[in-house]
Amino acid sequence: MAHQDIIVSPVEGKADLERFIDFAWEAYKGDPNWVPPLKMDVRGILMKEKNPFFEHADVQYFLARTGGRITGRISAHIDRLATSMPAEQGFGPGTGNWGLFDATDPVSAAALIAAAEDWLRARGVTRAIGPMSLSIWEEPGLLISGFDHPPTYMMGHHRPEYRGWIEAAGYRPVKQLNTYDLDITKPFPKLIERVIESGFKNPRIRIRDVDKSKFDAEAAIILAILNDAWGRNWGFVPITDREVAHFGKQLKPIVYEDLIRIAELDGEPVAFMMTLPDLNEKIVSFNGNLFPFNIAKLMWWLRKPKVKTMRVPLMGVLQRLQSSRMASQLAFMLIETIRRTSVAKYGATRSEIGWILDDNQGMNAIANAIDSQVNKSYLIYDRVIG
Repeated sequence: MAHQDIIVSPVEGKADLERFIDFAWEAYKGDPNWVPPLKMDVRGILMKEKNPFFEHADVQYFLARTGGRITGRISAHIDRLATSMPAEQGFGPGTGNWGLFDATDPVSAAALIAAAEDWLRARGVTRAIGPMSLSIWEEPGLLISGFDHPPTYMMGHHRPEYRGWIEAAGYRPVKQLNTYDLDITKPFPKLIERVIESGFKNPRIRIRDVDKSKFDAEAAIILAILNDAWGRNWGFVPITDREVAHFGKQLKPIVYEDLIRIAELDGEPVAFMMTLPDLNEKIVSFNGNLFPFNIAKLMWWLRKPKVKTMRVPLMGVLQRLQSSRMASQLAFMLIETIRRTSVAKYGATRSEIGWILDDNQGMNAIANAIDSQVNKSYLIYDRVIG
């Protein structure tokens, strides 16, 4: 296939956007471990009028066509909150991103990446980071291991060929993200159990459920802890209040009070853990569509979900505690409390924790201490383009 046979053009209008969304079904056709996302959710991410990410970001989508047939897609974006962060934290001035990358062949892949770079370069970007789909808070990174089992909800899944295609375009890995698999039917090692028991005997510590009737107030508490706990991490970008409301609306149907816990020390919220039943287990058979029949199935399931897997997308402890024994004790207590509930009430047998940066020593130590194992790894790449 000659390079000149490929035309890469910007997505324009609703029909093109639907083609952009639908291409995923072509890219992963025949892949038994791909979970078709709900198209309604994808539109909620990609449409400017629905996603508050666009309030601080400029975004352009592209489609590749070969002989009139769509052979790939990519997004290019500049997040002004990311460019305002210190460069040593991963982004900073002059950085832009690309993501939502899928292609059927290496030539289309190269043309798409080049188009995204051209768009970024024309807007003053000198360093491209990807894949970032769309932000660090959604689906960052390219899957490089763990292709043999489906992703959990809001985690990416990609074709193994993509790694070679991206690296052939001159990109080098800048950060690795891992998820951990934990058998939650087994008790933790004796040492960890003693640490947990000691914590529950400490009158200064209280582990509580969130109160869904006070959703906004509880979300504000979690956001404050999250922004403090993650504030120095690589790739950190603050979440705006509007984004919190957007994510809250998206996740509220699968938020259960006993799966999201807040740890208080002397009455002050200092740590939290968010756990979600793996929605992918239910929607995998929906082929992206809720209507006309799947909406009733989903609503019935949401009343009392039974799942194999729980996903832990977020947890955090305030920075001032992170170098203390108290931080790991609170983390173990949160994990154990939710582990018991997940097994007893929801029938879960495993949990997926993450993603976690491969150089986050504290969180990796906690994951290792409870005998969890890395089950998926993702790479984020960068390249100087200016």
